[in-house]
Amino acid sequence: MSLLDIDGVSVDLGRAPLTRVLDEVSLRLRAGEVVGVVGESGSGKTTLARSILRSVPVAAGSLRIDGRDVRGLRGGTLRAWRREGAVQYVFQDPLRSLDPGVRVVDSIAEGLRIARVPSEERTRRIAAALRDVGLDPELAGRLPGHLSGGQRQRAAIARALVMQPRLLLLDEPVSALDAASRDRIIRTLIALRDAHRERLGMLVISHDIGSLAALSDRLVVLYRGRIVEDGPTRQVVARPRHPYTRLLIASVPVIGVAGADRTERAALRAAIDA
Repeated sequence: MSLLDIDGVSVDLGRAPLTRVLDEVSLRLRAGEVVGVVGESGSGKTTLARSILRSVPVAAGSLRIDGRDVRGLRGGTLRAWRREGAVQYVFQDPLRSLDPGVRVVDSIAEGLRIARVPSEERTRRIAAALRDVGLDPELAGRLPGHLSGGQRQRAAIARALVMQPRLLLLDEPVSALDAASRDRIIRTLIALRDAHRERLGMLVISHDIGSLAALSDRLVVLYRGRIVEDGPTRQVVARPRHPYTRLLIASVPVIGVAGADRTERAALRAAIDA
């Protein structure tokens, strides 16, 4: 059984007439697996993550996490499910999850306090999460503004990990970082996958197929709200089937179609829209 099982999910947003942002999206994710979702702005990536969190209404399809139908959750049942922390979200900007006026360690502990986890257990989980992301406990005693961007992102990941989630959703986790910090976060996520392979799955959203190629086991390519390609990362990168996937790869010389010139990219774009 998959950890995450999405079947034919559609999402309509906006005012009447509604705009279909996701159109019959289906994907599977197993524990121990990192699935990368790539696409340009407006492709539906973040809406997909928000539908999993039940932050946007799902118009059609089924959504199961660990075999549980979460699309059907309502009211107090939905709030209780969220408090359980089985699904955790890591924002692109860690300051959205780390209060700038609160010490990092206290932000990391917030979900545990809400869940009424005993103090001794909170201390143990926080220490373990900081080790997992490679963040010095001394740094965790500071305010977020005193940490680098990469350190803040690792703190945001630790904040999610203390809840012992089954599914980690990461929205553009490295796009705002410099090259060195980006590489460090990617290595951290790979280490987390390997250390928690029996329990944890990750869905990583990005417009950067290069970063996802280094991190993900499988790639899902979204274009205008629909999945146009889904397969093992090496296969998708080496033998992309859809023109849109080829265009994304052409934009990253380090992973393929190296040096694709403007004419080639224009031809790919024309093929996509044909």
